[in-house]
Amino acid sequence: MGNRQAGSAIRVGLSTASVYPENAEAAFRYAAELGYDGVELMVWAEPASQNLATVQNYARRYSVPVLAVHAPCLLISQRVWGADPIRKLERSVHTAEALGATTVVVHPPFRWQRRYAEGFAAQVAQLEDNSPVAVAVENMFPMRADSFFGRRIGSARRLERRGGPGPSLTAFSPSYDPTDTGFRHYTLDLSHTATAGMDALALAARMGPALTHLHLADGRGAAHDEHLIPGEGTQPCAELCESLARNGFQGHAVIEINTQNARTTLDRAAMLHRALTFARTHLNNLRPTRSPEPTGAHRM
Repeated sequence: MGNRQAGSAIRVGLSTASVYPENAEAAFRYAAELGYDGVELMVWAEPASQNLATVQNYARRYSVPVLAVHAPCLLISQRVWGADPIRKLERSVHTAEALGATTVVVHPPFRWQRRYAEGFAAQVAQLEDNSPVAVAVENMFPMRADSFFGRRIGSARRLERRGGPGPSLTAFSPSYDPTDTGFRHYTLDLSHTATAGMDALALAARMGPALTHLHLADGRGAAHDEHLIPGEGTQPCAELCESLARNGFQGHAVIEINTQNARTTLDRAAMLHRALTFARTHLNNLRPTRSPEPTGAHRM
């Protein structure tokens, strides 16, 4: 990939998952109020996240573009858009095209998705051959039933009680490190590197210029996927961001943090503002100027 033009900023988006348990529309509203450059749409159980016309309406209403689409490949979204992961990835790419998004984020297949896993690399390549959308495969971690997204659903709790996947077992095929296979585009998630005990800078180096998309979060290496505000864990978030900025990173950085413990919408807005401030400081060498205080429907 060529270098970013001098003076142009790396766009910083907000994952709609970052506002859970609030909904996708709330994410667009927070993004508009706090000064994010766009959103990454997490397609999951919320009906609005699955409906193209609804999301297009949010984008128009709040003047916030969709930068990326996260395919419904989490444990909690195994039945979203049907049960066939091959068709779901195709639909994710078509949805991104319709929304004007440049990237689809997807996880490596689960081991039990044998047909999907066997053809995954070829399918990703074919989709990219036929679309301007980059399919950026994300680094994961040894599967735990109490992970950031998985711990919220009963099936994961039942799996845990049965002695389900332990900390040393990868549920992904062939592994949770997509560079083991090799793809044209990658998503680097810094909470996942913490949970996996991986060297984030070394993984970024292996991804090289194919590193297309950044999930900017943090972690302390806990047994579950923490998605802390960047700078509040042990990952080299600042160092990685500054390296990307120096080296002409062409992709987007998306804040994907866990704000479930926010007691009020004002608390959640403050957390999202801290994350955005970190990103602007270390990616763009500037600080947001907008107040973290929410307006209108966000006041409590």
